[in-house]
Amino acid sequence: MRVTCLIPAWNEASRIAGVLACVVGHPLIDQVVVVDDGSTDGTGAIAAAAGAELCIQTPNAGKSAAMARGLAAAQGDLVLMLDADLIGLTADAVTALLTPVLSGRADVTISLRANAPAVWRAIGLDFISGERVMPRSMLTPHVQRIAGLPRFGLEVFINAQWLQGRCRLAVVPLAGVSSPAKATKRGVLRGIWSDVAMMANILATVGPGQVITQILRLRGLRVAVTELSCIVRTGVMRLR
Repeated sequence: MRVTCLIPAWNEASRIAGVLACVVGHPLIDQVVVVDDGSTDGTGAIAAAAGAELCIQTPNAGKSAAMARGLAAAQGDLVLMLDADLIGLTADAVTALLTPVLSGRADVTISLRANAPAVWRAIGLDFISGERVMPRSMLTPHVQRIAGLPRFGLEVFINAQWLQGRCRLAVVPLAGVSSPAKATKRGVLRGIWSDVAMMANILATVGPGQVITQILRLRGLRVAVTELSCIVRTGVMRLR
């Protein structure tokens, strides 16, 4: 199966190069598409110089619209979603995300990063993680719907599709990978406001009751941890 990596990015010039270094030229990835969502700091130029296909979206329209734009350019059978601000990402971590689906032992994967909130680590699931793998065919029928979602409604919308399809879910721990807090990137006040806006977008997309329901039902779809560990380890060893 061919794999397309989609990376929506807004003003991530200081971080996106590290992410692209792990996916451009990766032996399991056939296409890397970066959607520059109205950046003003040269993010798009860095992406193009790194060898990614660049889509420019202006003005800034948010992550959901950026992903819809990227899906229109995607050619792979599978889509690997990555955030542009990841710190500590490695080629092995990318392989770990892809291997359960490529091996046929899971239908979709989602990351559990090192700095995920403690409650998500405790329950073994970050239901709004931006690092995911899934068949492109699960998303392409909904491109127009995705384009019209609230800015941060994408992940819970995808969760709903996974639950509807009863997808076998592999939660992949990424021990050395983190995503900076919004307060770190934008300042304390703007960071708090961004977190509040994100939660409002989530609730506008699925409703308060559905958030808890998604978490409980997604946990029930998880592939057994011992089986997953073997799958991921085998995939990483093949890469090396």
